[in-house]
Amino acid sequence: MILTPMGSPPYRFLFLHGLFGRGRNWTGIARQLQPFSSLMVDLPNHGDSPWTTHFSYSDMAESLAGLLSTLDKPVCLVGHSMGGRLAMLTALTHPEKVERLVVEDTQPISILDNDLQIYADAMTQLPRALLGSRKEAREILYRSIRDERILDFLLQSLRLDSQGEWKWIFNLEVLRRDLAHVGTWPEISGVYDRPVMWITGSESTHVTPDPSSMKALFPLTRHIRVKGASHWVHADEPEIFAGALRQFVT
Repeated sequence: MILTPMGSPPYRFLFLHGLFGRGRNWTGIARQLQPFSSLMVDLPNHGDSPWTTHFSYSDMAESLAGLLSTLDKPVCLVGHSMGGRLAMLTALTHPEKVERLVVEDTQPISILDNDLQIYADAMTQLPRALLGSRKEAREILYRSIRDERILDFLLQSLRLDSQGEWKWIFNLEVLRRDLAHVGTWPEISGVYDRPVMWITGSESTHVTPDPSSMKALFPLTRHIRVKGASHWVHADEPEIFAGALRQFVT
């Protein structure tokens, strides 16, 4: 996994992005949290990290645990959506490596997000070899992805390579094929008995209002529901999000 640091060790926060994202998506939040130091991770098949042949939360959790073992001390692990699921699984399987946990707009249940399939199909069908510009790509994708904010987010990962060809910097083939696994929560026993902050958006359609699944595995969960925020709470209300994290660790 490729790391982007902000500040010097020891690191207080380690951030995990969602599907089709990358570590640098957390730059604004990490900057607001200074002088606390942060690490932002490119997860496998995303950003500058290596690609794999399949999607697996358990494999990523083991890799993340190995990364955490190299740090000076346990961190506050922060994860959004897919990254939040990975953060929860890592905290449950390697609790000694996670000092406390922040889960953004997901929970430990299996979910089905039909929109993800629409996004993945549209990106796969994009005629990259014929593109003249990112603007042209945007116009084509907009036929299927009408949410301009999501469209702009996805287009951040469309790059021209050294041969002048447009490429997605995430492993779209594997992520599209294994989308069902992204929304699956594995059967797991045990609890994580350290502090947990569960942050959700009041306008999000990605979580249920029932806290029982969180409380069952994370009994010390504190739930913060941010009014007016969507699934991307940290992007909708960055000051509230950063302030909650700062208060959580102090």
